[in-house]
Amino acid sequence: MKKLPKEFLEILACPKCKGDVKQKGMFLVCGHCKLAFPILDEEVPDMLLEDAWPLEKAEKAGFKHNLTL
Repeated sequence: MKKLPKEFLEILACPKCKGDVKQKGMFLVCGHCKLAFPILDEEVPDMLLEDAWPLEKAEKAGFKHNLTL
């Protein structure tokens, strides 16, 4: 999994709380809301609340998924 550009991560925010998100494996994680947003095709963050995983589920999956666009 490649890292998203730092400049890109700096402008992204959690859609629920507007807080910072950090990349962890194949997800962008909001530590405040305990949500993990999947990154599709290694470069497209899915920031829809209805597609977010509970942080615990992403942790159990090792921050990996098999989702695609």
